[in-house]
Amino acid sequence: MTVVEAYFGGKKMDSPDNAQMLSADVTSLIVEGIAQNTSGSIFEPEGGQEPEVTGSPTEKAILSWGLKLGMKFNETRLKSSILHVFPFNSEKKRGGVAVHLDGPEVHIHWKGAAEIILDSCTSWLDTDGSKHSMTPEKIAEFKKFIEDMAVASLRCVAFAYITHEMDDVPNEDQRAEWKLPEDNLIMLGIVGIKDPCRPGVRDSVRLCQAAGIKVRMVTGDNLQTARAIALECGILDDPNVLEPVIIEGKAFRVLSDLEREEAAEKISVMGRSSPNDKLLLVKALRARGHVVAVTGDGTNDAPALHEADIGLSMGIQGTEVAKESSDIIILDDNFASVVRVVRWGRSVYANIQKFIQFQLTVNVAALIINVVAAVSSGNVPLNAVQLLWVNLIMDTLGALALATEPPTNHLMERPPVGRREPLITNIMWRNLIIMALFQVSVLLTLNFKGISLLQLKNDDPAHADKVKNTFIFNTFVLCQVFNEFNSRKPDELNIFKGISGNHLFIGIIAITVVLQALIVEFLGKFASTVRLSWQLWLVSIGLAFFGWPLAFVGKLIPVPKRPLGEFFACCCICKGSKQAPDDATSNDKEDNKPEP
Repeated sequence: MTVVEAYFGGKKMDSPDNAQMLSADVTSLIVEGIAQNTSGSIFEPEGGQEPEVTGSPTEKAILSWGLKLGMKFNETRLKSSILHVFPFNSEKKRGGVAVHLDGPEVHIHWKGAAEIILDSCTSWLDTDGSKHSMTPEKIAEFKKFIEDMAVASLRCVAFAYITHEMDDVPNEDQRAEWKLPEDNLIMLGIVGIKDPCRPGVRDSVRLCQAAGIKVRMVTGDNLQTARAIALECGILDDPNVLEPVIIEGKAFRVLSDLEREEAAEKISVMGRSSPNDKLLLVKALRARGHVVAVTGDGTNDAPALHEADIGLSMGIQGTEVAKESSDIIILDDNFASVVRVVRWGRSVYANIQKFIQFQLTVNVAALIINVVAAVSSGNVPLNAVQLLWVNLIMDTLGALALATEPPTNHLMERPPVGRREPLITNIMWRNLIIMALFQVSVLLTLNFKGISLLQLKNDDPAHADKVKNTFIFNTFVLCQVFNEFNSRKPDELNIFKGISGNHLFIGIIAITVVLQALIVEFLGKFASTVRLSWQLWLVSIGLAFFGWPLAFVGKLIPVPKRPLGEFFACCCICKGSKQAPDDATSNDKEDNKPEP
């Protein structure tokens, strides 16, 4: 942040170099207000090096501007002693300090939102140090300057002071309860601070919007500044939007709960807001069933961060209280990192879905094959050791292969997942059913007709049965290997997209195939298998390979958007309504009640 405009002594200052037009007394008051009424500090190293300014971004901008005015920070602070401090209050949008000078005089300096400080001023200080009454014309002039700065997306901070007698100051025991005078102030001037939109923020907002995430800005700045910043960042497209799209915090907080929920759906920008307004907005959105993420850095943001589904605190400027109340800490304080958080979050969720689809296909196919074979013939084609091996490659190696899939831009093109949406989607059910039916059909056919299909009738019956079961086991495992490729992209036709960059997936597939070959060819005694001819290996690979074109065709089959579970729930409700319509209505209302 940087101070780019200033208005002191009733005149505009394009740069601190124009400070010579101010009298020494006016400059002294400005410098005193900057140095004493701040939570920041300045370290002035020896040897003529550049001073180091610390504090919040706003404080650093004001202190840096004060240095350009010729402020000697440490000297100024030593010239007067601080009697009492009123810390900056996010509700009142201002902070004050009482300082004792040499003699009986006390200066009470105020700093805060320009229009709020202006409302408390009854006079203003000219460039020569003369005091004038705050006439309606002068108030309009100040307001015009504030509005011009706000339209230019500048944060307006005003400085004012009032003199006080030391005799009227409470003693040290009572000073902690002293309420600093905040009326009849003397306006010193206003600075306009530019908080430039960081590179990439506009693109990040656009990516969030494309991903179905509505970005809302809640700020303490006035509406004009908030509107200008929102337009610059891409949160707003139309500069002429009206309430409730852009609204003041005080207008939002006086609404009823129902009105607040309805307004929250439409709000894009909230200006002149307090931390409590942010909390009310979060509660209203969650009451509507939305999944809400909140960013914050101050102690006062802690309730909103805690209330939100996902609290995001700032790692650099954030307070410890805010960090403790949040779920994720943004280390670089950059909104662009939120996009990375969303992308990785969606990637983890999608990878879990991929693994579940893959795992269910394996288990459903293995279960049906063994149960049908056991019931019909009393024998199972897959023995315990073979099933243990299948579970090893599917649970461990399969999880590593699918759960470590890196995030892609395609994830940001999907709509967000609602809090009530099922983990297993209709697309997953479609893919699972197609592949499970394919594997069950092929392997059961081999189980009952395998000896004739594999031309093993002339072999010894016991050996022929072992060859058949080994072939079934080998084909089943290879089907899972090929199905791992299908599971990479459950909703995309090109299952090889981006595979060259996923070396872990390729490595796991290679290891699985090698281990399978070792088990079949060299560990027959352990796994109850026999060696297969190269012709049978080719047939196994060919049958497993057929899963690719089948999955491709299957993905062309449209699926309903309504979750499959809702169809069964609807059927149950309809069936129950014939017997107890009152209960069905009650249950329906309960199911649709928004989560707290």
